[in-house]
Amino acid sequence: MQQQMQQSFETNVDENLLLDCMRCGFCLPSCPTYLHTEQDEAQSPRGRIALMKAVRDGIVPFDASVEKSFDLCLGCRACEPACPAGVQYGALIEQTREAVQEVKHSSFLEKTTRTIVFNNLFVKQKNMEHAVSLLHFYQKTGMQKAVRKIGFLNLFPKHLKTMEASLPPVAKKIQPLKQVKTAAMKVAFFTGCLMDTLYKETNDKTVSLLQMLGVDVIIPDNQNCCGALHGHSGELKRGKQNLILNVELFDSDDYTYIVNNAGGCGAFLKEYEKHLHSDERYREKAIRFSKKTIDISSLLVKAGLLDYLATLPQQANQTLVTYQDSCHLRNVNKVFNEPRMILQALPNVHFKELQNAHTCCGSAGIYNLLQPALAGDILDAKMATIKALQPTVIVTANPGCLLQIQAGIHKAKLEVSMRATHIVDFIYNSIAKYSKIS
Repeated sequence: MQQQMQQSFETNVDENLLLDCMRCGFCLPSCPTYLHTEQDEAQSPRGRIALMKAVRDGIVPFDASVEKSFDLCLGCRACEPACPAGVQYGALIEQTREAVQEVKHSSFLEKTTRTIVFNNLFVKQKNMEHAVSLLHFYQKTGMQKAVRKIGFLNLFPKHLKTMEASLPPVAKKIQPLKQVKTAAMKVAFFTGCLMDTLYKETNDKTVSLLQMLGVDVIIPDNQNCCGALHGHSGELKRGKQNLILNVELFDSDDYTYIVNNAGGCGAFLKEYEKHLHSDERYREKAIRFSKKTIDISSLLVKAGLLDYLATLPQQANQTLVTYQDSCHLRNVNKVFNEPRMILQALPNVHFKELQNAHTCCGSAGIYNLLQPALAGDILDAKMATIKALQPTVIVTANPGCLLQIQAGIHKAKLEVSMRATHIVDFIYNSIAKYSKIS
């Protein structure tokens, strides 16, 4: 196995990217796992890069401790903005996990789980819809209340019980907002698999906000999962079919932007050009796709939301609001000013910056399910800063972050005094009384 693993690293992990790291250590203060493991170098970006190269060169044998180092990485990519050499750590950890998965002898349970998740659930949107419809049935039939009452959830690990308590109610219909000006641009909406099922209401509000600002929104049919979970889990080869189908579907000159409202998805969409660069058939389409990709906060600012908000009367009773960054939205797409500008401009908001808002909350895709202990420690640290600020509302821009913060609120028994919400929902609800159709 050692020889096979080394060969897999040689094939999958780009040595030139490894050599970019100067081992300077500027990444260390930005790495959550390094800070939460008593500054263990093996859990730092430069330490992991050193291990990647050592395995690739045959100097260090691949064993459980090496695998643990790679598995414990959140993939938050906070190390990238901190790096003076521009090391592409995100690409390296994805390549490493791909190399490991190609050779690793997985258990029957892990193989089955990966097949269900990466070959079915996050490949076919209909399968995701069916899964969420079961959740809807669970919530609406009284089964959820019964399961909680009899204590059935006590049979599951504590973190899963907390996550169950944090699940949002499945979508309800919204009322569209009144349009405030004529159409100025046309965009396509990348709906996302989780956002268009579990958070369908947020997607509907996204469209309504854009239409209110005069944006013509196109929603192409038969969209696929962005492939981010595949890429972060060493399954990019399986997920590339999603990327190809999406770049084909959205390859049109009819619109200026491809907008999304999930930070993690948006970062992966923005890097389609990188993931399909070696495929001559789709390279140019992927480049066009990535260039058009934009986050909802950035697009709302471009479409004139701030100008519209300036016309609304300020309210005397304002809600204390803070913002938790989506790691990928901030570190990969470099979007952090726009959400804050919007929140500060809303008529009913007193905005305060959250200490270390740029650090990970511990969600990181499905990291909080795979590594619940460390994810829990990271969440506890995040909740300590939130409790110190005591906001009424914590706003974020990614479904995983939203679920994680909601879990933290539930765990701390703070549901009465504070709540977490997606930025689109918060904007929509804040201005709805000014812009509802009469």
